[in-house]
Amino acid sequence: VQYLSENGLLRHKPFDEAICIGASIADISPEKIAWFLSVSKKERKFPLRAGTPAEAVLSHLNLLDGSQPTHAAILLFGKNSHHFLPAAEIKCLSFRGTKIEKPIPSYQIYTGTLFDQVDNAADFVLSKLDRRVSARDETPVSDTGYEIPVPAIHEALVNAVVHRDYTSKAAVQVMVFADRVEVWNPGALPSDLTPDSLKTEHPSIPHNPLIAHPLYLTHYIEKAGTGTLDMITYCKEAGLPEPGFEQRGGQFVVTLWRDWLTESVLAEFGLNERQMMIITFMKSHARITNTECQSLTGAARKATSRDLGGLVDAGLLIRVGERRGAYYELARSKHKEII
Repeated sequence: VQYLSENGLLRHKPFDEAICIGASIADISPEKIAWFLSVSKKERKFPLRAGTPAEAVLSHLNLLDGSQPTHAAILLFGKNSHHFLPAAEIKCLSFRGTKIEKPIPSYQIYTGTLFDQVDNAADFVLSKLDRRVSARDETPVSDTGYEIPVPAIHEALVNAVVHRDYTSKAAVQVMVFADRVEVWNPGALPSDLTPDSLKTEHPSIPHNPLIAHPLYLTHYIEKAGTGTLDMITYCKEAGLPEPGFEQRGGQFVVTLWRDWLTESVLAEFGLNERQMMIITFMKSHARITNTECQSLTGAARKATSRDLGGLVDAGLLIRVGERRGAYYELARSKHKEII
């Protein structure tokens, strides 16, 4: 029984409420407690003052069992949470194309407190995304933003650390592809919810409520079940498809699209095989010329010109320049862009 208990296999309490075996108040970071008090006071008017001892803060947040820190306390405020919970990390990978292929250009593993993991993972994703300038007819002043709205990325990451199953040996995994970002977290939706129900109004049912509350107090999340609806809104306002929510075996996956040309959208255009090859190529390349298209598809110049012209007329590609100096870029939204 002792072995099962120490290895987290026998528990009488939910994971976030259970004692973190071997941890003590000495394993709590005073710096992270001080940061939390400052931010939560500003964001949610948290009642405890700056300088409140760590033990009093954790007690107020129900993160102690007697005098011992719980798993939630170590995950949120621990000096070295990875020592106690080695699977509590976020793995971030980026790929050049739209599939998982080696070599992997960039691979980082983030540990530390959950606040730090979310911040570092968000920075990783943003460093791999392109920036785009809004057309003048969309806003009075040209505005530079990321391909995917930053709040949508943040929501997906925070939801992953709040709802994941921490008894799993798997980590949260973030994969940046040429056309999308996927956030995988071990676990499943509560029985009351389905992937489809996340697209409508639904209750907030955090898998780890004691982890969710401090994240709420620091304004990392809301506690009204609006996270997925907010992601949908952010993406729609950016001219992107709705995020995907699905269960893949023991992992719950959120997909945020970098462009609006998903498989289902492309199927509506009735493109020929050569045009599909061009679009697939463009998802991982900044531009293409007529000559490069000929090499890609093996078609003659005239046929290639027809293929490219059809893609431009459909609003899928943008032609930049004239005559032999012309090249083509992928349209980043459903709205026509003039260059």
